[in-house]
Amino acid sequence: MGTTILVIADYIYDIYYWLILINIFGSWFPQFQTSKIGTLVGKLVNPYLSVFRKFIPPLGMIDFSPIIAILAYSFIGRFALEGLRQLLMMIGAF
Repeated sequence: MGTTILVIADYIYDIYYWLILINIFGSWFPQFQTSKIGTLVGKLVNPYLSVFRKFIPPLGMIDFSPIIAILAYSFIGRFALEGLRQLLMMIGAF
């Protein structure tokens, strides 16, 4: 049971990571941003990215906040997944 929970959490983590990357690369193409998929990805990812955009202003036409957002997501996400694994081990779910 615990392994299943951890695998599902890891899949969700990976999917959101890829959504962030898709949103970043999709921002280079105006057609993508106005498409249904681009709009959906933007609605899912932009609330997270907006936190970093408040503190890291763009330099000209280049926005570096998504890079910092991905680094933070990687660090915090892996830390959270390890915490979940430790918690599941503590309660005996493994």
